[in-house]
Amino acid sequence: MTSPESPQRQTLGKAKFAERLGLHTEERRAALDAIKGQLSDQGIETVRIGFVDTHGLVRTRAIEATHFAQAAANGMAFTTAHLAMDSGNTIFLPVFSKGGGFGIDTMSGAGDMIAMPDLSTFRILPWSPKTGWVLSDLYLSDGARCPLDSRYLMQTACSRLAERDLDYLGGIEVECYVMRIDDAKTGFADSGQPPTPPSVSALRHGFQYMSDSVVDDLEPVTGEIRRALLGMGLPLRTVESEWGPGQIEITLDPLVNVAAADAMIMLRATVKQVCRRAGLLATFMTKPALPNAFPSGWHLHQSLAFKSGGNAFMAEDALLSPIGLQFMAGILAHVRAGSAFSNPTINGYKRLNANPLSPKRAVWSHDNKAAMCRLIGGPGETITHIENRSGEPMANPYLYMATQIFAGLEGIASERDPGPPLDDPYAQTSMEPMPISLMEAVDALDKSAVFREAMGDSYVDYFLGVKRSEIMRFFSHVTDWEHREYFEAF
Repeated sequence: MTSPESPQRQTLGKAKFAERLGLHTEERRAALDAIKGQLSDQGIETVRIGFVDTHGLVRTRAIEATHFAQAAANGMAFTTAHLAMDSGNTIFLPVFSKGGGFGIDTMSGAGDMIAMPDLSTFRILPWSPKTGWVLSDLYLSDGARCPLDSRYLMQTACSRLAERDLDYLGGIEVECYVMRIDDAKTGFADSGQPPTPPSVSALRHGFQYMSDSVVDDLEPVTGEIRRALLGMGLPLRTVESEWGPGQIEITLDPLVNVAAADAMIMLRATVKQVCRRAGLLATFMTKPALPNAFPSGWHLHQSLAFKSGGNAFMAEDALLSPIGLQFMAGILAHVRAGSAFSNPTINGYKRLNANPLSPKRAVWSHDNKAAMCRLIGGPGETITHIENRSGEPMANPYLYMATQIFAGLEGIASERDPGPPLDDPYAQTSMEPMPISLMEAVDALDKSAVFREAMGDSYVDYFLGVKRSEIMRFFSHVTDWEHREYFEAF
C-alpha cells in the first residue's frame, strides 16, 4: 500500500502550494513535525480543516490524520460557493457564471479556493479526543489571498497597527443560552432551509443574577464547558450564570491581534459542540423568540499595546492617553456603519431596541455600563482599556475587531476628540444614535468612505450583498406580528 505522502496519493489541494506561497519556512516545518508527533502519540484519527465564512461560522472538511501533512503542504480545496451563502445558506450569487458573481475570475464556476492551515491554531478536541481541528487562511487558485476572507481582513488591520508599532489586545465577554432539547425537530418536514428550530426548555429558572444556588445548579453543564475551553488552550477567566433562565457568560483574558478573534471562534464551537453532545442546545442568538429570554450581548474589551511593551492607552495623569482617546473617538464616530459588523443580524437590533440595559447612543463614560464605550481603569492603571458594549454574540469576530481597528486608526490619523466622558448616557439625547435596524446600519456602511477605503469597495459591496439578501428574505416572510395585526381585523 502506498503512503499518503507518496506522489500517487498527493490528491489534496494543489501540489506544494505552501512552498509556492513562500510559507514552507523552517518555523512552519518544525510546527508541522510537532503536530505529526501529536497525531501519532495520541492516536488521532481525523483532522477537521476549517475556515471561517462571512457570518463567522466554521466550514470544515474532515480528513484522515494520515493525510494532514499533505493538507499542510498543499492546502484543502473548498468551493467558492461557501462565500455566496447568506445566513440561511441560500446561495444568492450566480456562482456558475464567469467571476462567480464575485467579479473575480479565479472564483468562477463555483470552483475551488484553497484553505491553507494555520498550524498555530491546531487543537485536539477535548470532547472528541481522536479528532484534530485547525483554522485556515483562504487563497485563490492562482496563489493570491482571497480578498473575501474575513480572517485576512483582521490580519490586514493588525498589519496597519504594526506600521505604528502597535498591537491589538482583545478580551472577550460573551453571553449565551444553554437549553434542554425537548424535541430536536429532525423530521424531513422540519429539515428546510433554514430548518425548524428545536423545541427547548430552560435548564432552570432565571433572573437570580449570580445566585450561588443557580451557579451550583448549572455546574454539571458549566463544568463540562469550562474543562473543554481549557482543553482548547483558551485563557479562560470565568464561566458564570447570567440574568436569563439558563443564560451564562464566559470571559477570556485578552489575546493579541488575530489570536483574539480566533479565540471567539474556538469558544463558540466548543460551547455548541460540547452541549449538543450532552443533549443540550447552546445558542449565541442575540434575542431568542422564547418567553422570558433576556437578550445576550458581546462586550468587547480592547486596547492597544506598544510592540516595545506597555499599554498604549494608559496615561499617568489622565483617564486615557491621547492615542486611546483618538482610537475611541474613531469608533464612536463610525458607529452607524460599524454596527453592520458589531451587530450583523436582523435579530441583533432586537437587543439594542428592547433591552433597557443596552447602549443607545455613541457615548463614552468612565465605568458606566450604560455607555457604548465604557472606560475601565484610569490614571496610572495598567489595565486601562475600553469596553464596547454594543456588540452581539453572533458577530464575526474577525470583522468586528478589524472594523474597530480601522475606525480607531482613522480616529488616530485624524486626531479625533471624543469629548469628555459623559454621566447618565441614556440622557445624552444630542449624541449620535445607534442604528435601530440592520437596514439602517447597512445603508450607513454603503456610504462610509472610511470603511470603503480601509476594506476596499469590492469587499464592502460584497458584504452589502450578503446582508441585503438576508434582509430581503426577512421582508418576504410574513411574521406572526403581521398575522395577528391584520388577519382578523381586516
